[in-house]
Amino acid sequence: MPHTIAQIAQTLGLQAEGALDLTITHAAEPTQAGPDALAMAMNPKYAAGLSAGQAQAAMLWAGADWRALGLKAAIFAPRPRWAMAGVSEILDPGYDFGGGIHPQSCIHPSAEIGEGAQIGPFTSIGARTRIGPNARIAANVTIAEDVVIGADAIIHAGARIGARCRIGARYIGQPNSVVGGCGFSFVTPEPSGAEDVRATLSGERQLRQQKWQRIQSLGAVEIGDDVEVGANSSVDRGTIRNTVIGSGTKIDSICQIGHNVQIGEDCMMCGMAGIAGSARIGNRVLLAGKVAVNDNIFIGDDVIVGGASRVFTNVPAGRTMLGDPATRLETQMQIRKVLRRLPRIAAQVAGLQAAVFGTQKSDKSGQE
Repeated sequence: MPHTIAQIAQTLGLQAEGALDLTITHAAEPTQAGPDALAMAMNPKYAAGLSAGQAQAAMLWAGADWRALGLKAAIFAPRPRWAMAGVSEILDPGYDFGGGIHPQSCIHPSAEIGEGAQIGPFTSIGARTRIGPNARIAANVTIAEDVVIGADAIIHAGARIGARCRIGARYIGQPNSVVGGCGFSFVTPEPSGAEDVRATLSGERQLRQQKWQRIQSLGAVEIGDDVEVGANSSVDRGTIRNTVIGSGTKIDSICQIGHNVQIGEDCMMCGMAGIAGSARIGNRVLLAGKVAVNDNIFIGDDVIVGGASRVFTNVPAGRTMLGDPATRLETQMQIRKVLRRLPRIAAQVAGLQAAVFGTQKSDKSGQE
């Protein structure tokens, strides 16, 4: 759908100059922008690309000289990524979920489907499940029995939602996301080797044959409003109580949330991060990519955990953590500075050994 520069600027609450009646149909990078595109050049380093493209209008940084850049119109973005979010929402063509309920979907007679819902082919909706108004559910989705999903949900192809899960309004489930799978919880008749090691923090343990017995997941998953679960991510159901994800939380692709986990509101969990069973996460917590959180620990409000960190102990509110094991950012930076100095320190020690003993001493491993 075409939009004028004036319409976009007014919707975003941003200043615009030039030919405000100029019409654009999509956004593009500066070098690839044609006459009907809004070039996204919100940093001076992208300005050179405008001359390589054919854009007439661009989103620019505050104070940019749009005339000198050869443009007919410009919108100014003091906070570029925030402006990007608004532009992408305005220009997003969305997804075609078809109209109404596809005749090849399978909906249990006792299920309740809200007004305006769209349901694609080969989608299955179980007994007593309630789907909110204006939900858009793609093809090949499975929603089990006794599920409740709020209004305006978007559930993409291949997503799975298990029995008795409760999901709020405006939920987004990306392709192949799984909410409500069984928790990974097993036990042996006698204490297992893993239990011995954990109790003693020693590699010494009694070796015995083991047969794993599943602990069934009697709980479900409870998700607030405005939550997104990324492609191929999994949220396990609780063992007794529900696994909970607070409103506004965003979960990236290929993430794992274990049984009984409690996540607060407005958290962000980036790709390949994982939270082990029964961990509790506060509000506004950011877990960067590949972060691992140990089971049965607590992370307080407003914590930021840097990429590939491993969190083994409780983290007080407001901390910034990094490393394996995760420590305060300031401590981790000191550790890394020391690690970089280790080769030099080792050479200095070897020199001292030679000065004291006349020859270099070696340990049993042959290392100096």
